[in-house]
Amino acid sequence: MQDFKRVLRRWGLVVVVGGAAWLVGCAAAPQAPAPPLPRPKLVVLLVVDGLPQRQMLAYRDQLAPDGLARFLDRGSWFANAHHGHAFTVTASGHAAMLTGAHPDRTGIIGNDWRDPITQTPVYCTSDAGARYIGHSTRALDGTSPKNLRAETVGDVLRRFEQRAKVVAVSGKDRGAILTAGQQGTAYMYMASTGQFASSTFYMDEHPAWVNDFHTAKPADRYFNTAWSPLLPDAAYARSLPDRQPWFAKGGALPMAMNAPDDEAPGPAYYSALLRSPFGDALALDFARAAIDGEQLGQDDVPDILSISLSGHDYVNHAFGAESRISHDHLLQLDRLLQAFFKDLDTRVGRDQYIAVLTADHGFMSAPEHSASQGLASGRISLSQLQARVNEALVPQFGPGQWVSFSGASLLVNKTLVADARFASEVVTEAARRAVLAQPGVAAAYTRSELLQGEPRTAPFFTAMRRAWHPDVSGDVQFALQPHWMVGHSYAATHGSPHPYDTHVPMALYAPRWAQPGAYTDRVEVVDLAPTLARWLRLPPPSSSVGQPLPLPAPGN
Repeated sequence: MQDFKRVLRRWGLVVVVGGAAWLVGCAAAPQAPAPPLPRPKLVVLLVVDGLPQRQMLAYRDQLAPDGLARFLDRGSWFANAHHGHAFTVTASGHAAMLTGAHPDRTGIIGNDWRDPITQTPVYCTSDAGARYIGHSTRALDGTSPKNLRAETVGDVLRRFEQRAKVVAVSGKDRGAILTAGQQGTAYMYMASTGQFASSTFYMDEHPAWVNDFHTAKPADRYFNTAWSPLLPDAAYARSLPDRQPWFAKGGALPMAMNAPDDEAPGPAYYSALLRSPFGDALALDFARAAIDGEQLGQDDVPDILSISLSGHDYVNHAFGAESRISHDHLLQLDRLLQAFFKDLDTRVGRDQYIAVLTADHGFMSAPEHSASQGLASGRISLSQLQARVNEALVPQFGPGQWVSFSGASLLVNKTLVADARFASEVVTEAARRAVLAQPGVAAAYTRSELLQGEPRTAPFFTAMRRAWHPDVSGDVQFALQPHWMVGHSYAATHGSPHPYDTHVPMALYAPRWAQPGAYTDRVEVVDLAPTLARWLRLPPPSSSVGQPLPLPAPGN
């Protein structure tokens, strides 16, 4: 009944409960229209890289009073929020958040892929025409949003409000660049120096506040320290103990950030910080400096600050989301957010900003852990899978490297096919059958099927179609069965259309704009962009397919 009433209110209808009449709003006595909600001074997008929804709630009783609990106890949060695309990886997830679009529109089909024509590697945010400021830049380093084919909420905001500022900070280049969009400014953590740097796509040199931040060498403060558990050992009884066989090296707490013989901080130390709470602490400190340096949220023009906290993804890859290490990392991050919110309340004003929490993807359990729970699971070597598919094509087409992997698809070698005078569609269909015959593969669709459309009942078809772009993707899009993963170098990973990868937090602290509470409606991450655009009094981004989140105004 409540959902029905909400729909009626949206269309200007009033329901008289217990009465005999339904009254149409236009027929009611004239009423003064409600004053429009004020625009927020600042929108803060907080992305916890690799946080599955199940983990968001698993330790609710151990959260600080005003960290993640601010969203759960006093905010508006959705218990059934999902990414709608199948290949759930960092770049695709970040690109969806503020564009309101899936990879079939953003063009960000993965973290990397191959050019469909030349088969040369492409990184999602690579741009040979831009370089990092003050840092060496290698081929394929992420330096600009050149490959992003959709505008963001920040781009729309800047189009209407030139004084608006859009700043994005992340431990990963793709986490910053894909939320900054074309008109914002991205700052990425440099594992070689422990500093944050932008690129020449955005500016020629850093503003003074960036240089001032680095003068104190904040990353060095953690040298000769260790990441120790926040709570007593008994508090982690619901998580897997340390040193599981499938963990990465060093899979136990306390965890040293540098080797005992290290005389001074160096690249190995700065890189290790990313796989700890200290890397996230640095990102939040840099965000504080950006708020002060750019005067974010300090005038009548809204600003946007995106902070992608990368540590949880690194931790879950190395040890799994069920580990004590991951459990503690989330609790540590929770305390960092509590301190950050306190500073936001002081710098911007508690009721002057909107804070949003979400994730770019969830996380599967390690296949070994799934097997211990009686679930069919396994690991697939991508190189072996590619070799097997090519071997399966030999009897029909002869020897050759007929296909290679590109993102979540098989890319047919068009040159080889043309030279051999085979029809590309025939090779593609044979490749589809070959990959489907491999252990652990759940579904595969050809370019023709994806272009023409299939019945919605086809396994994962809609999500896989959303993850595929005709100009960028390969010729056979495929997905794995539940609890199977590609690779042996990680304890666990993500990238599937299964709920453990798609189901992520979606929570907003916006009591001035939305009725607090828990919402059970099925929503998608792409719904965030049109929601924020509405509160900013902007049209949604041009490629957005999301719908405003079903959030009633306060008091309704």
